[in-house]
Amino acid sequence: MSQINWLEILGWGEEELDDLRFVGYSYIKQGKYDFAKTFFEALVVLRPNSIYELQTLGALYLQLGNNLMALHFIEKALELDPSHLLTKLNRVKALFSLGYKKQALLAAKTLETCPEEPIANQAAALVLAYS
Repeated sequence: MSQINWLEILGWGEEELDDLRFVGYSYIKQGKYDFAKTFFEALVVLRPNSIYELQTLGALYLQLGNNLMALHFIEKALELDPSHLLTKLNRVKALFSLGYKKQALLAAKTLETCPEEPIANQAAALVLAYS
């Protein structure tokens, strides 16, 4: 089954995608995650291999407490960019929330030694909280 190219059908380009992303991000800044989710769901349909949209949608689902959907989109993002530290941290949070403690602790301990201090500190806090 082939993918539908919605951008071609709609006649949209980067400008329209940037507009959608801007509105979605504006809702995130306002704490209106459910509204933002709708925009990023659309963006993922329009650009299914966009790492930023997948990461953001996963984070939004995590924020909204839908940890299984969060993990789904986080895993898709990590398939495209396995080195993105914030997405890895969000994966740890989703795993803990779903009860996969052993797997989450292993991933969190790996992040404790990463060079980005905020990520390492959050990973260490998670290890302390769940150990």
